[in-house]
Amino acid sequence: MSITNKATLFQDIRDYVIITIGLVLYTVGYTCFQLPYEIPMGGLAGAGAVIFYATGFAPQYTFFLVNIVLLCIAVKVLGWRFCMKTIYAVFILTFLLGMAQEVMVNLARENPGMFTHINERSGLPQVVTDNIFMSCILGASIEGFGIGMVFLSNGSTGGTDIIASIINKYRDVTLGQMMMLCDLIIITSAFFTPSGNVDCLLYGYCTLIITNLLLDYVVDRGRQSVQFFIFSRCYDEIAEAISATHRGVTVLEGWGWFTKEQRKVLVVLAKKRESTNIFRIIQGIDPAAFVSQSKVIGVFGEGFDRIKIKADKEKVAHDSAKAAQINAKTNPGVSASHPANHTKEEA
Repeated sequence: MSITNKATLFQDIRDYVIITIGLVLYTVGYTCFQLPYEIPMGGLAGAGAVIFYATGFAPQYTFFLVNIVLLCIAVKVLGWRFCMKTIYAVFILTFLLGMAQEVMVNLARENPGMFTHINERSGLPQVVTDNIFMSCILGASIEGFGIGMVFLSNGSTGGTDIIASIINKYRDVTLGQMMMLCDLIIITSAFFTPSGNVDCLLYGYCTLIITNLLLDYVVDRGRQSVQFFIFSRCYDEIAEAISATHRGVTVLEGWGWFTKEQRKVLVVLAKKRESTNIFRIIQGIDPAAFVSQSKVIGVFGEGFDRIKIKADKEKVAHDSAKAAQINAKTNPGVSASHPANHTKEEA
């Protein structure tokens, strides 16, 4: 197996591990803090919860069945690699939701003195007793952090995540904003269930806001990029070592004003989480190297984010035609379409 294949395999294993941890966190927030108080939530799991509040139909089954349909769409738009992780997440989350509910119900049944309040409909105990707002905050925070970990690993929990990922792929809109728009309808629909009321609706909106704020925070922190300027006499060794980590290096020509000598300057753009490794490489090769590190607002291209704003072809064509007209007026003796031919005729 080549080094590239080993690196890809390691990255895939790492992604699945992080996705699993994120799903466990989401399950804890969903089952332990939201369902016992019947707080409406966003996402397809939230839609399953709304149906559960109204009919008693287990939320994990709604989550699983609807996701099958959405995954068929996602395969074509987002590709098999995204969908493989999403399929994995859908199956694992369906299993975790069912198992967590069973564990909590059995725990409350076998230890009656541990919990003072138990939901009559689901049999789930209220971990945070008589404090629905605190339960709302804790559950939403854990859920948002968990979903953020899943998205950082190029995965998805399915449902509205798939819709948000499709739009985020082509438009410069954050995942949290798109999910918020999709989830507003789901949460509002909970008001029309038998147990729906204004209080639970407001708690649902609080859950939505907190979840998406945490989601954006985790994703933005994980994708933050930095820029390095490295000044070293051992620039070639440092460049080779950094390139071996599958991160690009650009060499610039520099001039030291004090020493009056030519210097090579290395420019490296990397993820913030890769900074420690780059510093270790530099320290191991040239401890005397001069290094400047700075944050960058955005990096677009191979290995980073893609540009999500599509070019307006009609506007580009209009601007080009307008520029040609202005050029023809300011230089009437020069043909805009064939300047070389006109010059030849004048000669």
